[in-house]
Amino acid sequence: MKDTMNTTVFQPIAPRPAPVNTEGPVAWVKTNLFGDWKTSLATLVIGSVLLWLLPQILNWALIKAVWVPSFEACRAEGAGACWGVIAEKYRVILFGRYPFDEQWRPLIATTLLVGLLVFSCMRMAWKAWLPVLWVVILSLFFALMYGNTLGLSKVETDRWGGLPLTILLASLSLVMSFPLALLIALGRRSNLPAIRSFCTIYVELIRGVPLISVLFMASFMFPLFMPPDVKIDVLVRVLVGITLFAAAYSAEVIRGGLQAVPKGQVEAAATLGLSYWQTQRKIVLPQALAMVVPGIMNNFISTFKDTSLVTIVSLYELTGAMSLALNSDADWRPFTIEGYFFIALIYFVFCFSMSRYSHWVETQVNKSKLR
Repeated sequence: MKDTMNTTVFQPIAPRPAPVNTEGPVAWVKTNLFGDWKTSLATLVIGSVLLWLLPQILNWALIKAVWVPSFEACRAEGAGACWGVIAEKYRVILFGRYPFDEQWRPLIATTLLVGLLVFSCMRMAWKAWLPVLWVVILSLFFALMYGNTLGLSKVETDRWGGLPLTILLASLSLVMSFPLALLIALGRRSNLPAIRSFCTIYVELIRGVPLISVLFMASFMFPLFMPPDVKIDVLVRVLVGITLFAAAYSAEVIRGGLQAVPKGQVEAAATLGLSYWQTQRKIVLPQALAMVVPGIMNNFISTFKDTSLVTIVSLYELTGAMSLALNSDADWRPFTIEGYFFIALIYFVFCFSMSRYSHWVETQVNKSKLR
């Protein structure tokens, strides 16, 4: 509107463009694949390469693949992927050197442990009795795997392997390393020089060496410092080594979250008369842990995959069991790549599930910010 003296002149507003649809698959393609000329060029180049490779991959993996457990058919001219090696060797890959006739025991034990892990991730399971359930399920796991009770034959831990060993090492090391990482992170921010120095030396020492060195020390060097009549099972030593290694990395992630909490909140808690542990439990740690969920889950996924390194101490987890199954049989040895694809799929399922659960946790803890 324009007011000139006593005359009012109407000036219409220029029409605005229609709103652009920002939802749906078409909008996603326009934004992410053809947003500008550089993105469009990269999309066309990568798409062309995929169109050239995809038929060849499908031809090898599906069309010409051999699904029956016959190495003669796999070696025939023009044959594709030999998935029959999985059908032939899957029990050795999944259960390692565990006695063949007793492999129902690790199957039940692993099912119980995986079910416990899934149940523990649900909100309805976050009760005071959850630690008791962990003790019960772990007791059943070791009773089934080790035996020597309830009429079950004894199976030494050096014969455990495959998926049960991978799940056991990953789950126990992560469960035990998390509270240790909390204490170390708090110790690194302590006002007491002795505690702060001890935690700093621990973190820097562990992070300064690869996990292989820690496993080697735990398996071969540590027994040399023990009395001759004292023997600690290699599985226990390896589990402790992985736990200490994972705790050092998680502690640094948690310490970053602790530093991000405003100092004023700690001072306000002190003025209210809250003790140090009350302040940490009710104010600092809930906020700090919520901010570092992606980093913690990244360490969890990395630890799960790092369990494959225990092969160097003669514990044949999933990767080691696969090598043991194929390298010991000359007929199936040429088809190792299919075996690696199989265990890669198992690792992907577990790691992707952990990633999706991390995303769900992030969504839950961020709901308070949306209010």
